[in-house]
Amino acid sequence: MPGEGGYCLFIMLSSILVNYFGDLAIGREERSRNRKIKLTAVIAINLGILVVFKYFNMIVTVVEAIMDTGEDAVSLLHHVLSMEGTGRLGIPQIVLPIGISFFTFQAMSYVIDVYMKKTAVQKNLYDFALYVSFFPQLVAGPIVKYSDIDRQLQERKETVSLFVSGQKRFCYGLGKKVLLANTFAETADSIWALNVSGIGCGVAWLGIAAYTLQIYFDFSGYSDMAIGIGRMLGFRFRENFNYPYTSLSVQEFWRRWHISLSGWFKEYVYIPLGGSRGGSGKTCRNLFLVFLLTGIWHGANFTFLLWGLFYGVLLITERVFLGKILEKNPVKIINWVYCTLCVMTGWVFFRSDTVYQAAGYLGQMFGGKAGNYTVVSFLSMKVVLALVAGILCAGFVQRLAGGIYEKIRMQLPVMACDLCIQVAALVLSILMMVSGTYNPFIYFQF
Repeated sequence: MPGEGGYCLFIMLSSILVNYFGDLAIGREERSRNRKIKLTAVIAINLGILVVFKYFNMIVTVVEAIMDTGEDAVSLLHHVLSMEGTGRLGIPQIVLPIGISFFTFQAMSYVIDVYMKKTAVQKNLYDFALYVSFFPQLVAGPIVKYSDIDRQLQERKETVSLFVSGQKRFCYGLGKKVLLANTFAETADSIWALNVSGIGCGVAWLGIAAYTLQIYFDFSGYSDMAIGIGRMLGFRFRENFNYPYTSLSVQEFWRRWHISLSGWFKEYVYIPLGGSRGGSGKTCRNLFLVFLLTGIWHGANFTFLLWGLFYGVLLITERVFLGKILEKNPVKIINWVYCTLCVMTGWVFFRSDTVYQAAGYLGQMFGGKAGNYTVVSFLSMKVVLALVAGILCAGFVQRLAGGIYEKIRMQLPVMACDLCIQVAALVLSILMMVSGTYNPFIYFQF
């Protein structure tokens, strides 16, 4: 659509102006009550933008289902959970601006920090606009707090070593996305496109395994590319992933997965609610609310809501009693299997289009029944090699050999090998992009 770019640009510019002038108003206000009122107004506008552009279509679908179903509660629930819009209202769907959740949360973090007097008001509109719209991490993170780069906006220094480091990070990130994530996507998408009732247990597990690897290499690959481009331009962003699939508990997983989003909710939601202070009951309540909001943040679908609730229940369970058992368990492989099964189960909700599809898929995974398809029919040499490489490079090799690599990485043979791998990843990625089909980053939809 020719006008779509201008439409998205208008939304971003509106967000920049609202938050910029809102911050100025908060910074100039001395009275505590007035500061709170202005903060509330700016946050309400930000959340209003998210509701309109991210959740409006879902709201219309639910309203249409209610209008067409009448008083039949079972039919109503079915239509709502199926996300089946009838078009009765005749309201056209709103196109979701790419990256709106990320740049809105960035702007909100700055507003709250100004209110809390953790950071100074940025009076230069150009610098503030650069912070909100900085292109490397604009559309899929990591979410960058203003305090992390405020000095870099003015005093950053580009160096050869930083550029080389960024180049390396970018090439590896691109390889993650194109060579691994896109290969896993071919398998996952082909399985998810089938009628879930006939796929069978083995194929269901292959599909979720492929998607589990796809979303990690897709999202962490984008983060690597963003961090790499930032370094090439003189910026240093914080890490967004720390080998989450090597985690031994769900709590550890969320300390390693999408670190910037987890940190945002912890600092701006969990701690203000009271955090872990005030007893076990309030702590569990706060965890539940945070992951309910995390699910809602990810998308306008009941599957994301269930995904957030699923993790909320798991984290509360670990907080109450299971975490202590996992810590004392000497056989850590059991902890890893438990955590991996939880994560893969959660990805079923995340990947499914409807609650019914998720329920059916889980039924196939844990039902143990044979289906109409064989696992071998979805495997090729390319897929098998990608699965082996993906499993090994999901953090296991890096954590085992990371210390050794740090000691020898500046040696000439190692540097030469590094460079060769970078060039190979870049060339192969370009060749695959030219010969393949377009496969967008998963988190572009958020």
